[in-house]
Amino acid sequence: MSGNADLFAGICVVVPTFNNARTLEDVLERVEHVLRSEGTAAPCVIVVDDGSTDDTSRILGKVKNIHVLRVPVNRGKGNALRRGFDAALKLGFRNAITIDSDGQHDPADLPALARAIQDDPDAMIMGARDMDKLEVPGRSSFGNRFSNFWFKVETGITLPDTQTGYRGWPLKAVRSFRTTSDRFGFEVESIVKLAWRGTRFHSVPVTVRYDYPERVSHFKPFLDFTRISLLNTWLVIQALLWYWPKKVFFEGGWRAGLRAEAVRPDESSLRKALSIGFGLFMGIVPIWGFQLLVGIPLAYLFRLNRVLFVAAAHISIPPMIPVILYASYLTGALFTAEDAYLPTSFNELTLASIHANVVQYAIGALVLATAAGLAGLLVSWPLMRMLRRR
Repeated sequence: MSGNADLFAGICVVVPTFNNARTLEDVLERVEHVLRSEGTAAPCVIVVDDGSTDDTSRILGKVKNIHVLRVPVNRGKGNALRRGFDAALKLGFRNAITIDSDGQHDPADLPALARAIQDDPDAMIMGARDMDKLEVPGRSSFGNRFSNFWFKVETGITLPDTQTGYRGWPLKAVRSFRTTSDRFGFEVESIVKLAWRGTRFHSVPVTVRYDYPERVSHFKPFLDFTRISLLNTWLVIQALLWYWPKKVFFEGGWRAGLRAEAVRPDESSLRKALSIGFGLFMGIVPIWGFQLLVGIPLAYLFRLNRVLFVAAAHISIPPMIPVILYASYLTGALFTAEDAYLPTSFNELTLASIHANVVQYAIGALVLATAAGLAGLLVSWPLMRMLRRR
């Protein structure tokens, strides 16, 4: 862009607030100062008062040149953001930058986010905090790593900070789908669904203050972490059942997609062989119904080839299940001291016999899964090397 006069053209700043009267006025004054100093002709600031019971209403009555939306009863940050986005769209704005009202975000970073938006208005801009700084609380650092991991599992995209509230949003895109969370989970759910719809992501370094003198956080560690964990569980299930099959099998042609993923030239033969071996292991390991739910996140964690892993894990297709169960049971007999036997009638069915058979099967399945995984690795490694040379 040429000059700063149009830096915030089409961009509105949205500030959700709930009982942050001690910091709100200072945040809004600094936001207005930055917008004015950048030459913004008609700055847009929307404040969504999410049912505050402190002095917020009086403070908002003093501040000029802002749009105020009031929610009678606290509904959560997600609900406040949705209301702010809808208001910005009605005012004719294309993008929104969200900044928290508790003082942790520095308004001086607004121009950097605005530049990233103007460079790619249809993208999602994430303000990335430096999580390695000493003043960052341990729970924030852990929570961010946790969130980053699940975001990659759900979308395949690696981001340095998925929990940041300092963001640049493409408004039409984010309001084009339904979200289920009204609270902090909204920010997680929204970026996952944006990624599923092909939205590009860019990260911009931002500063953050956790030592702001009057800062009050409304994040409830146990309750909100539980809510976000349940939300991530649901998003992973959707990703496994819809997003990843669609991406692998249908986008660009399923054969081309499979071949491109399976024969990726940037992966070593050993990594491909490990993917096959791990798939065989997870296909037999005795956690029926959860093999892929557990295995796919682990495959991402260890950067294995997901197509080869899923293909190998399908050793447990329905026709093979009786074979695997019986082979596991027989294998377990070699390693258990108990004299287990399969009851031939209900009269022979006792708790002791059930326990003996389950233990024998479980041990046998673990041994068989390990053996199959190692065999798959040892057989596929030289084959992959041969194919690579060809």
